[in-house]
Amino acid sequence: MLEGFRVRNYRALKDIALGSFANPRKAEPLTPLVAVIGKNGVGKSTIFDAFGFLGDCLSTDVEQACDLRQRGGFQRLVSQGSGGEIGFDLAFRPPGEARLIEYRLRIGLDKSKRPFVRSELLRQHRVVAGANRSFSFLQLKGGAGRAWAGNGVPKKNGANKVDVRMRNPRQLAVAAYGALQEHPRIGLFRDFIQNWYLSYFAPDAARSLPLAGPQKHLNAHGDNLGNVVQFMEREHPDAFKTILGSIAKRIPGIRSIKTAKSPDGRLLLQFNDSGFHDPFFSQQMSDGTLKAFAYMLMLADPEPPPFICIEEPENGLYHKLLEILVKEFREHAHRPERPSQVFLTTHQPYLVDELDPKETWILEKGADGFSTIRRASDDPVVSALVKEGLPLGGLWFSDYLDKR
Repeated sequence: MLEGFRVRNYRALKDIALGSFANPRKAEPLTPLVAVIGKNGVGKSTIFDAFGFLGDCLSTDVEQACDLRQRGGFQRLVSQGSGGEIGFDLAFRPPGEARLIEYRLRIGLDKSKRPFVRSELLRQHRVVAGANRSFSFLQLKGGAGRAWAGNGVPKKNGANKVDVRMRNPRQLAVAAYGALQEHPRIGLFRDFIQNWYLSYFAPDAARSLPLAGPQKHLNAHGDNLGNVVQFMEREHPDAFKTILGSIAKRIPGIRSIKTAKSPDGRLLLQFNDSGFHDPFFSQQMSDGTLKAFAYMLMLADPEPPPFICIEEPENGLYHKLLEILVKEFREHAHRPERPSQVFLTTHQPYLVDELDPKETWILEKGADGFSTIRRASDDPVVSALVKEGLPLGGLWFSDYLDKR
């Protein structure tokens, strides 16, 4: 689980910290369900993109990540007046472990004015002989440094540490060394980021006609929705039947959902309405129905991602479905077996009504044009009002959550 996240000098996020980084004295971690709320233009999409940027850095390199998804390059990403360095800090707790792993990444420009990895640090705090000590699995500056091999505590003579030098100064060392069996602790963190799921779901993409063939996981844009249905029908029929029953309760009229193969080998997704004999196809279904179905299918993944990030899930959905959706997200995030942490951004009060102040972070824009963030539960009056039964979204709608 991600317990802390800090971003420096990334567009409007000059310096924001969530979870354990927000208040080091309290060190209160992020909850399994996290929601960032705020008005238009305060930086919610930028937080979402910050997670995407980290994932892109891992799968490609920092230079390519600056250009992907219409980011426009390093100079358009770095905050004005920042001194030319973008920074990310993450606090990650591996499954079944009591000790946090911290990762720090700094990206700058080299002499040729190209983005490169200025420094990387991956470390864990351990108690050794009664003292709290920090051990670095990976520590590089300018592409050179040391990596810790194996799972044990580093030996005093440095026998299980190796000198490392990156041939490509733009590639993350956690990507390169995390792929090696000799560095399991680095691999643990690499796998965590590599398996993040960021939803760029587009209903038009979900209406496409992909080639038939079962696929295990829903992709970011949802254009393999039918393939995932095909996989669930074949490999997990009981779980899929449960999904359909749940959807039928939540989306009026939907009786069943099936797949069919067209003569040219493409996949058709059929929705059977209780009032009609002939099925509807995904091309005829509303954006909201497709989106609700995609979210339910994603949450039923038998091998769920460790971290799910969704930007404004309320778009296109009937407002009474939001209560159900938040409940489903929370149950998924808190389930004892294979939970996924769920991170949302929203500006819909009906969705916020279903949130707890501890789950809710308020993003605002300061007088200097940069974003600030705070947890709703940090205001004892807000926590007390919600405890008395006042909905959090109602307080937000009435501007009660604004800075006073």
